Formats: sequence, structure tokens, C-alpha cells
Amino acid sequence: MDKKTSIIILVILAILGTGYHFLWSGESPQEEETLGIVPGTSVEGGDVMTRIEIPYRLEDSESEIIEHMGYTLSYNNDYRVPNWVAYELLETEVLTGYRSREDEFTPDPLVKGRQAYDRDYVGSGYDRGHMAPAADMRWSSQTMKECFYLSNVCPQNHNLNSGAWNDLEKQVRYEARYYKSVWVVCGPIFKYNNPKHIGSNHVAVPDSFFKALLARRKDGSYASIGFIFPNRACERNLTHYAMTVDELEAELGMDLFHNLETRAQDKAEAQMDPYGDWRIRDEILRN
Repeated sequence: MDKKTSIIILVILAILGTGYHFLWSGESPQEEETLGIVPGTSVEGGDVMTRIEIPYRLEDSESEIIEHMGYTLSYNNDYRVPNWVAYELLETEVLTGYRSREDEFTPDPLVKGRQAYDRDYVGSGYDRGHMAPAADMRWSSQTMKECFYLSNVCPQNHNLNSGAWNDLEKQVRYEARYYKSVWVVCGPIFKYNNPKHIGSNHVAVPDSFFKALLARRKDGSYASIGFIFPNRACERNLTHYAMTVDELEAELGMDLFHNLETRAQDKAEAQMDPYGDWRIRDEILRN
């Protein structure tokens, strides 16, 4: 074999070797531009923290991130309540939701640290207020059972739980049917470092509650809205408690929907249209 032929063969082998590197490593020059989630989708089987509905917040050592079938939560072992609960609600889950309500609250078997027990709520004067509601989790017997874990529950004023909070939960299901999918994140708000407690396990009583919604419009753009409700009877229309997600983030110190593509996120979170995007009616819905 002459020298020229040897050089040609070596060049060909080098080129093939580069190609095999990309094949075996799963990398390519084109893929480097598209790594991460596709905007507007959730990652199936991937890292839970890459999903659109998961907020960004530095968790301290007393918090646990727990993933259940229907929702994900950050659990606060000091306060015995979630920091936040997040999930994506699909139209198909709303339409196929037929499981009967469990009504049996139990400790979360995945919580490794300290947590609440049902006896903490007995005689406390507070409801066991769901963050991910039972009516959103009726599409599976497992999701129904998991939504009654006490890690998904906070001490909540009865009039709020059965009133405005319930109204918004109904609205979320309506929007899931309209948009085919809605991303939801909600949880308690504590204004002070030493909140009121209930029960022998000292479950902290929130001062208020938040909920944020995100949906993808038919034109591919995104709509969002945020809410804060004080932990008492809230008799005014839902729009009274509504705000932009930017405003809500400033109150919470959290970055909500941060896995959404940056430009789409910035645009969606800076505005809200409770009537046009979310069809919130002036009358209350609970009746």
C-alpha cells in the first residue's frame, strides 16, 4: 500500500471515528442547541425539576422534594405542610375522572422527616385543605389515594376551603378542558417566622395561600395568572384576588414556571387577562 493510499484511509477512519463518537455519546452539533425541555411540554420519565410546573426555589435542609403520580411537592418538615404543590392537569384527566372521593387522610409514606398526622387537625377549627384537590385526581385510584396524603394538606379556614378556594379549583378544571392542559402550582404563605400551630405535631397555620396557572393558547403563546387568598372567608369575586405571575413571584420569592423558554415566560408572566384568557365570571361559582 503506497503512502498516499494510507493517508486517505487514515482520513476516512478519522471521520468515521468522529461520527461514532456522536452516535455512542448521544451528542451532535445540532443537538447542543436543543438540549433541555421543549417549551410547552412536560418531560416524561425525566428529571422532575425540568417540568414546567415545578417552581425554582433554593430548598433548605428541612425540605423534601417528593414526586407522586399526580403531583409533585416540596415538603416543609419544620412546618409539617408543603412549601408548594405542582401538577399538570390534562383535559383527559378531567373527563375521565370517575373515582369516588377517599376522605381518608393519611401520612405520606415518602416523607422521610417529621410530618403531620390526622389527629393534629381534629378539633383544631381548621379544614384539611387540599392543595392538589381530590376532583383533579379522580382519574386514577392511586392519584386519588395520594391526594389525601397529609403532605398535600394545610390548615385552612373552612369558609375559604368551601368558598373562593373551591371556586378557583372548579375554574382550573374548566380551563383544562378549554386549553387541553393547565399547569398549576399552589401552596401556603407565611408572613412571620413564628406562625400559629395546631396539634401535638405543631402543624403551622398559613396566613394565606397562593395559586398560579399557566396554559398554552391555540396560537402557541402562553397565558398566566396568579392569586393570593388570605386564610379566612373570601367573599369577593376571584378577580379581586388575581394578579400577574410577576407580582405573585415578588410576594413569594419564587420563580414560577421557570423552565418555560425565557422570552415566552417573561411575556406571559407580565400580564394577565382574567376575563379573556381565563373566562372568570363575575358571579361566584360555588353554588
